[in-house]
Amino acid sequence: MLSRVAQTIYWIGRYQERAENTARLITVNTNLMLDLPPKVAPGWDALINLLGCYDSYLTRHPEFTERRVANFLINDESNSSSIISTLCALRENARTIREILPREAWESINSYYQTALERKQSSFSRQGRQTYLEHIIAGSQLMTGLLAGSMNHDTAYRFLNLGRKLERADMTTRIIDVRPENPLPEEAPELAPFEDIQWMSMLKSLSAYQMYRQHMQVRINRKDVLQFLFKTQGFPRSISYCTENIRFNLSRLPKNRTPLKVLKKIDTRLTEMLTDKMDNNELHEFIDDLQIDFGTLHEAISKAYFPPALMSAA
Repeated sequence: MLSRVAQTIYWIGRYQERAENTARLITVNTNLMLDLPPKVAPGWDALINLLGCYDSYLTRHPEFTERRVANFLINDESNSSSIISTLCALRENARTIREILPREAWESINSYYQTALERKQSSFSRQGRQTYLEHIIAGSQLMTGLLAGSMNHDTAYRFLNLGRKLERADMTTRIIDVRPENPLPEEAPELAPFEDIQWMSMLKSLSAYQMYRQHMQVRINRKDVLQFLFKTQGFPRSISYCTENIRFNLSRLPKNRTPLKVLKKIDTRLTEMLTDKMDNNELHEFIDDLQIDFGTLHEAISKAYFPPALMSAA
């Protein structure tokens, strides 16, 4: 396979997953803003920080209001991290390799982007935004199933999965990191129920609530939610599931020594994670380190398989 084609397919996987998980990120923040008391709820600036576009946002907007942040992350075509920009990049990458993808997949990607473009005005209201984000998530999941069911599971499909699972792992950590900057005060027992609401909202945003209840068979609590989302290998959106899938695909590609070495470091970090010992600050630092590792893994994959001039594509 040409390295240019491998790189393009890899980024199709990343862009698809990025659009879906940005929608999930906005959804969980909206739910927390509605469910938590104002004094402990995360602000809208939390999303901008988590997606690494703080400076870019401030060049366009003087304050972090719900409407401005949501529009910046959904509709702003000048923001390369927005959902509409991500879908545009997804479509453009797919267009350049139409002969590699099943015809139905290209048609689905094109329709996905066009429909998102046509409906983006509906996202300005809170109710319309929720419906719009549900469409983004459902469209991505439909595409995942279509590609799995109609594409040869060969080298091209392995690169698609590498991009998808690496992006999913990174974005899942960002969704977990959407939390109040200050923990709920212990001296205010009346706020204790909101701790469970916070984690329940996060699970639901990841389509993980029912699977958590089936697998863990315990009520919602911080320690077990973290255990489920970081370490459970049977749930498709958990970090461990994603890293295991990345290993499966890398092991079937040549020149995989360096990427697998980086992946082993990530596995060690996850194995040594003590979900019952971490406070909020320690969890945030752990997630920061894990995201750095994901970036290192991306660079290792890029150096091993992609043309040098295209390595920095994003």
